[in-house]
Amino acid sequence: MSEGHESPLREALERAGAVRSIYHDREVVRHFGDPAGEYEAATRAVAVFDRSHRTRLDVRGRAPGQMLKGILTGVMPHAPRELDGGLWAGRATYHAVLTPKGKMISDLWATLLGEESEAGYLLDVPVAGRPGLRESLARLLPPRFAALEDVSEATAMITAVGPRAAEMVSEKALGGRLGAADLGLLAEGEWRCLDRPERGLVVQRTAEVWPEAFNVVGPSDAVVGLWESLVASGARPSGNGVWSTLRVEAGRPVFGADMDGDTIPTEAGIDDRAIDHAKGCYTGQEVIVRIRDRGHVNRKLERLELGDVPTPAGGAELLAADGSGKVVGRITSAVQSPKHGGVLALAWVARGHDSVLLDGRPVAVPR
Repeated sequence: MSEGHESPLREALERAGAVRSIYHDREVVRHFGDPAGEYEAATRAVAVFDRSHRTRLDVRGRAPGQMLKGILTGVMPHAPRELDGGLWAGRATYHAVLTPKGKMISDLWATLLGEESEAGYLLDVPVAGRPGLRESLARLLPPRFAALEDVSEATAMITAVGPRAAEMVSEKALGGRLGAADLGLLAEGEWRCLDRPERGLVVQRTAEVWPEAFNVVGPSDAVVGLWESLVASGARPSGNGVWSTLRVEAGRPVFGADMDGDTIPTEAGIDDRAIDHAKGCYTGQEVIVRIRDRGHVNRKLERLELGDVPTPAGGAELLAADGSGKVVGRITSAVQSPKHGGVLALAWVARGHDSVLLDGRPVAVPR
């Protein structure tokens, strides 16, 4: 992996037959030899994915929340609370980080793992957003009030996906203290932990893919042990190829493919999740408010059903349906979707187009 980063699960993944590929200059597992079987496990039983290639940043100090509030666009997470039975509960919140012109530097999930003065904030960041975000935080966080540390080497992250994911994660990561049905009722971002969150396994509900799914983040050794326990109990090791299929089927964009440094959150349809319109000032707010009040953007990220066609490459052009040959959009992610029985894609499409052409074939644009 680039910059010396290597997943703590590497040895376990290799023993399971991992086939590797490069994703944004980092080595990830593409599949384990049977992508169709992995997809079936994720949609009918349980599959487990290593997602340690994402970056985990720790921000702590005298006033990290106050410093981050003017940088992150969303609702700031609250300190966790202890429940009966020794469980801890909290909720991670989703954010964008913007330039003054409202364009994205990255998106991320922020979790407050304890009292702000002690535990600090854990930021879960896509690998493509790491360089720009680290540069921005290093510039914007005053060292007297907030210090930034990359804890990606000391921690790991896996995601259990499928109809049996809640059952297995409840037993293996939470000791059965929270039943599978109750775990399944958590909203996206809500999390539970059997120990104090800054040292235990944090189990967080995610909707990044469409089957029921739970991220688990914690100390590397503990996450590796959990992965091995899940696999021994029947969870199927699965790779980034199937994850991408499930993500596109869920309609979730990812920074570095569907969103980049030219994206405004409203264009990508993430503003309802990522923007807190009631909070005070944050970088880029003026642009977001102006778009909100104006009522439209000039392009939108759409999910398109392409049908029974070869999977187009990222960047494939979409043309106006009037035969003018004008480029009015481009594909960002495309997958062969078992759920939809054909190729499914996320794509940028200019405003005002109900249909576009891909390789001369008409494609309906949902509105």
